[in-house]
Amino acid sequence: MTGTGSDTSLPEGSSRKVPADEGPFRVGLVGFGLAGSVFHAPLISATEGLVLDTVVTGNPDRQRQARDEFPDVRFATTPDELWQRADELDLIVIASPNKTHVPIARAALEAGLPVVVDKPIAGTAAQARELAALAEERGLLLSVFQNRRWDNDFLTLRKLISEGELGDVHRFESRFERWRPELKGGWRESGDPAEIGGLLYDLGSHLVDQALFLFGPAATVYAESDVRRQGAAADDDTFIAITHTNGVRSHLYASATTAQLGPRFRALGSKAGYVKYGLDPQEAALRDGERPVADSEKKWGVEPEELWGRVGSGESPPTGGGTPVPTVPGAYPAYYTAVAAALRGTGENPVTALEAADALDVLEAAHRSAHENVTVTVPVTVTR
Repeated sequence: MTGTGSDTSLPEGSSRKVPADEGPFRVGLVGFGLAGSVFHAPLISATEGLVLDTVVTGNPDRQRQARDEFPDVRFATTPDELWQRADELDLIVIASPNKTHVPIARAALEAGLPVVVDKPIAGTAAQARELAALAEERGLLLSVFQNRRWDNDFLTLRKLISEGELGDVHRFESRFERWRPELKGGWRESGDPAEIGGLLYDLGSHLVDQALFLFGPAATVYAESDVRRQGAAADDDTFIAITHTNGVRSHLYASATTAQLGPRFRALGSKAGYVKYGLDPQEAALRDGERPVADSEKKWGVEPEELWGRVGSGESPPTGGGTPVPTVPGAYPAYYTAVAAALRGTGENPVTALEAADALDVLEAAHRSAHENVTVTVPVTVTR
C-alpha cells in the first residue's frame, strides 16, 4: 500500500480520499500520553501538509496540556466520536495503550480512514496481517510508527554498510539499555498478557525492526527474558539472538536493569567495525519541548562531535582507537513527511503493516524461546 491514491483507484465501499491538490490532511490523534504528546503531536504539527485537528483523551490535565501547545485543536473523549464525523478527518494516528491498537485501527479502517499505529501494531503477527488485509481491501494507508529507523546512529550505520566501509557484516549488536531499578508503574510494566507490556514488545519492537531492516529476514531466534526488579510483573531484562537467512547474526539487548551501559551499536564486518555509544538526542529534545522547526538556527537531530561513533579494526574505541565518523543527523520528521506523501499518492508507505508483522513473528518466536528454552525457527515470509 502507498496511500489512498485517487478516487477512481479505491475499491467500491471505500469512502476516503482527499484530493492531492487539497490540503492539509486533518489528523485525529488517539491518546495523549507519552507517545502522543512527546512524539506524534509535535511531529504531526511540524509536517507540511498535515494539521493536528482532534486529540482523543478524556483526561482533563492532558487536554489542558494539548491546548497549551496546540490552541486550535479539538477534543474527543472516545475514538467512537471520530467515526461519527469521519468525513471531517483524513488520517487517524493511534498512540493509545498497546492492547487498544488492533480494535481502534480496525474501527478506523472500517470507517474509511487511513491509519498510523504506534508500535507494536498488534500483539501477534496474525493480527497485524489481518489489519493489513483490511487496509488493502479498503484501499487505505496503514502505516506503523517505527521512528527508530530515523535515529542518527541507525542512519549512520546504514550509510557505512551501503558504502562498504565495514565489508561484509557478520555480527550486529544493538542495545536499548537503561538503569531504572525502581518501578514506574502503569500498563507497560503489567504482567497481564492482554496489555502487551514488557520490554520484549516495547524496546524489542525497535531492536528487531532495525535488525530486519538492515539484514533481512530471520531464520532462527533464541531469547532470554527475565523479571529482575522486585515487584515487577513484566520482563525487564531481555536478550534476543537472531540468525538471519543471509547468515548475519544480530544480538539484541533490551534492559531496564543495566548498571553500566554498553554501546548502542557494535557492528562487526570483514573490513572494520563500527561502535557507537549514547542515544539519539531527538527523544530528549522532544521531551524538553524542542520542536523540529525548519527555519530554526539549531539544526534538528545534530549530534556534537564528541559523541560520534568510531570505525576501525583491532582497536578499542573507548581508549581512543578507530576513526571518528560524523553522525548523520537524526530525522524523525521524515516519517510523517513520508506519510503525507503516501496520502497524496506521491510516495511510498514508510513502514508497512506487513513489515511490522515480520517483526512480530520474531517477537513471538523470542517469547516462546525464552519460556521453553529452545531455538525457534521463524516462519518464512515474502514481505521484505
